[in-house]
Amino acid sequence: MTDLTHSRLLRIAAPIVISNATVPLLGAVDTGVVGQLGQAAPIGAVGIGSVILVTMYWVFGFLRMGTSGLAAQAHGAGDMAERGAILLRALMIGAGAGLVFILLQGVLFRAAFAIAPAGAEVEALARQYLSIRIWGAPATIAAYAVTGWLIAVERTRAVLLLQLWINGVNIALDLWFVLGLGWGVPGVAGATLIAEWSGLALGLWLCRDGLWPVWRAALARVADRAALAVMLLVNRDIMIRSVLLQVGFTSFVFLGARMGDVTLAANQVLMQFLGIISYALDGFAFAAETLVGQAVGARALGQARQAARMSMGWGVAGGVVLAAVFALAGPWIIDLMTTAPDVRLEARHFLIWVVAAPVIGVFAWIYDGIFIGATLTAQMRRTMMLSACVYAVALAVLVPLFGNHGLWAALMVFFAARGVTMWRAYPALATRIASAPQQTERL
Repeated sequence: MTDLTHSRLLRIAAPIVISNATVPLLGAVDTGVVGQLGQAAPIGAVGIGSVILVTMYWVFGFLRMGTSGLAAQAHGAGDMAERGAILLRALMIGAGAGLVFILLQGVLFRAAFAIAPAGAEVEALARQYLSIRIWGAPATIAAYAVTGWLIAVERTRAVLLLQLWINGVNIALDLWFVLGLGWGVPGVAGATLIAEWSGLALGLWLCRDGLWPVWRAALARVADRAALAVMLLVNRDIMIRSVLLQVGFTSFVFLGARMGDVTLAANQVLMQFLGIISYALDGFAFAAETLVGQAVGARALGQARQAARMSMGWGVAGGVVLAAVFALAGPWIIDLMTTAPDVRLEARHFLIWVVAAPVIGVFAWIYDGIFIGATLTAQMRRTMMLSACVYAVALAVLVPLFGNHGLWAALMVFFAARGVTMWRAYPALATRIASAPQQTERL
């Protein structure tokens, strides 16, 4: 194991912070481009369409997280063949899942709009958006595996390059298709589709050096029963956790949609702030995945705890900085995202909640990284189930009393509950390392 220092952590985290910050930037550009049309309906359509797809895809978000944790442990143990086999297994799962989504798109979209009906204009535009975006499902889900694997082996500059490529292509095509060619909401969807497939091709090319030298041994291990069993258990727990997390965010959007198109649009604008917070702080969480995971593979408890402490410290500092930035520049950012006066006014009214979000939510985000790296996935599943119950009670109590303010307050309760429950489960890290397998052969 390489010595753990702040500089090493930052070398891992800094490209991820930049990379992840560009993901919600893309959402902000999507929102801003359609916002230039001066109507609430296109903003709401892109927002609700994106949430539907994110909800569907992140059921398979375990591919990113499970691949990262397992590959980091294989890397720390020196088992390069298993590290490659983990990537191959995850790619196969991602491609298959994407094809299933394409085949079932009609049923899935009807169910989504039955659960969360929007205005007629918003729903019609959202269906156009979804019918185009769904063809990128295999590429998007398989790319989760590529990203997780690159993070596990500390190739975060490659992750940054990949994300910049995807978002750069997407933004350029957004501007061309929507503002240049006047294609509206379908133009936003088409831009994203092209970016997704080109991104997967680049990601596979970036993995070639780590996979090619051991591809024969890796391929031979793809169907290994013991490894598949471990992957199944880890991914099952992460999938349940991811489903509950997405249900939480999706219920937030759907409940907001029932408060009218203007409130839906305002919440969509503010969710871009929340995305920036989440993805920026996840940079330090991803560093925790890498360093804690490698320490578990090497059976180095002291180094695992040190990585957890350092990641949490940097995460808290980042949360405070983000809160200050949004408190000062929030109104200006809202104005950049939409020209609709009613949406601007509504978004300003609820801005205080996205200022509080990074300070309240940082602990849950960093603990996610620690638990994923250590593959403490059963603990993640249990803490998420408890937190989801707390969130449901908060929604039932606060939304009827305070409307959209109550909706945002309930979301903050959800963040806080996740942080507290994971803090209580953290001592399981020592047990996990004590039960880790001995270092395996080096290839």
